[in-house]
Amino acid sequence: MGTIKLRKWDSAEHLKTDEDMVLYLEACLEEAGDDAAFIAKALGTIARAKGMTQLAKETGLGRESLYKALSGEGNPSFSTILKVIAALGIKLHVETAPA
Repeated sequence: MGTIKLRKWDSAEHLKTDEDMVLYLEACLEEAGDDAAFIAKALGTIARAKGMTQLAKETGLGRESLYKALSGEGNPSFSTILKVIAALGIKLHVETAPA
């Protein structure tokens, strides 16, 4: 039998369209509960799919600091999250939660 080579799954490789990215973020928001790091990492995945260099230019933040902040291990400020969301072309919508 031949050797099978596996590699780690990277969601960013499968986010090809803006719609893919929005649906991915929606799913992550539903799954995350109150886990802010999960959301930051989801935004990081979308940012890698779009291109971190371009995101850095559009937000005015350094590439390295964006990688760290959006890794799921960083603790980005809310203003950083808002800048990233705007630069990714994503809009957040608010609605009442079901009781």
